[in-house]
Amino acid sequence: MRFLLDTEQRAFAGSLDAMLTAADTPSVVRAWGRGEHGPGRALWSRLAKAGVFALAAPETYDGVGPLPVELAVAFVELGRHAVPGPLVETVTAAVLLAGLEDPGPAERLLPALVSGEAMATVAPGPGSYALDGDAATTRLSLDPDTGGLRLSPGHGPVRPSLDPARRPTPLSPGGELLATHPPALAHALVWARLAVAAQALGLGLALLDRTVAYVGQRTQFGVPIGSFQAVKHRLADAKVALEFARPLVFGAAVTLDPADVAAAKVTACEAAYATARTALQLHGAIGYTAEYDLSLWLTKATALRTVWGSPGECRGTVLAAAARRSAALNADDRRR
Repeated sequence: MRFLLDTEQRAFAGSLDAMLTAADTPSVVRAWGRGEHGPGRALWSRLAKAGVFALAAPETYDGVGPLPVELAVAFVELGRHAVPGPLVETVTAAVLLAGLEDPGPAERLLPALVSGEAMATVAPGPGSYALDGDAATTRLSLDPDTGGLRLSPGHGPVRPSLDPARRPTPLSPGGELLATHPPALAHALVWARLAVAAQALGLGLALLDRTVAYVGQRTQFGVPIGSFQAVKHRLADAKVALEFARPLVFGAAVTLDPADVAAAKVTACEAAYATARTALQLHGAIGYTAEYDLSLWLTKATALRTVWGSPGECRGTVLAAAARRSAALNADDRRR
């Protein structure tokens, strides 16, 4: 089965690509990593005006969604340009709030997330860290022991991260209790993994494009290194892995099945990580330097492998779903 974007979805992707190209995102990423949020907030507002954060929110709360395929389209472009900030977390918060039985918190918090006036982050549980808690204005904390969803009153100090533009912070304990055992928790995790998968796909595509351009310019023995067979093989492997991940990502956006989304996440993140390793090897020593823009994509590709579900956890979700399907088929056979 082929998953092809329609004309409007391709136009949406093109408009985001043009906007982010003009925004000079590497400088925005570096400023964000230093804790200077001004350029990132300005870009955030432009993304909101383009409708990115409205895609996960229903019309009741000023959104246009839920539109998971369009969200995947947007996050591919966000990953391609390494846009910083709690992007996935804001989408996750939107799904959580929209799914609460009491509409009060959503009515109070969701319109600001959709409009870009606010950004959200989510801490999965006690002792875990929330991404960019110092920049987020809506900080949600999940307590798996009590099943409570709370609005945290503050955050702790920023902790060091492999990716300087990802700034984890502990959230302050306590705060307003929004819900107990929110029914949308599992659904929000599916949306979070879908957004990460699309973001990783975009990162991998950007790394591949940058590496192809670089090996066409760098020379050894008087010829571009891109003409060497071994280099071609490495790039071809990266291309195949990313193109294999692409239909899984958009297919998962169509079904929103937890197993499909988990498979898409692990495939896209592993493809992006493998492409990052290839990009680093083919760039040589310059790829290690923080001053070179490639590093902004390399560190993010590594970090995304484990957020909102490690490769092992995602594979476990896929295997559990396969086991359930197999058991159901065996039961049907016995009844026949």
